[in-house]
Amino acid sequence: MWRRVPGLVVRGHGVASGRKNDPRFPGGTLRMQLPHFRARGLDLSAYYRGTINVCIAPHRYVVRRPRCTFRHVRWHPTEPAEDFSFFDTRLETADGRRYPGLIYYPHPETKPEHVQPPDVLEVLTVFIPGLRYGDPVHLETDPAQLDIVIREAPG
Repeated sequence: MWRRVPGLVVRGHGVASGRKNDPRFPGGTLRMQLPHFRARGLDLSAYYRGTINVCIAPHRYVVRRPRCTFRHVRWHPTEPAEDFSFFDTRLETADGRRYPGLIYYPHPETKPEHVQPPDVLEVLTVFIPGLRYGDPVHLETDPAQLDIVIREAPG
């Protein structure tokens, strides 16, 4: 049984996709990380080389049992190694289109910078034409992997 939660597409740091043009990460961090994930058994080549950042406020998430976790991934020659987990998800746009994907979760305790707020999830999926910041979406997660704690909005 999947858990469904509403969210909004929000602007991220721009480093996963390379939009920030940080010279440390030519082409983006995902482009640099993909070979390391593939070598560990997770092929992300079908997904767009950027994340869709989805704010699920006022809700929060709880990490349970990821689909997969990779420890001490040394994906950059000078940056420290990081831990990453991935969770199955489905993203639904306002017009009802559904896209399977993965939640990309660099562990905050090993991530040196660009940490996400506790109500933002990073989604890997195919490129979605027309999707914009501020667009409403729904995320579905497997609560055995990543549970959503539903909170009522104040007011």
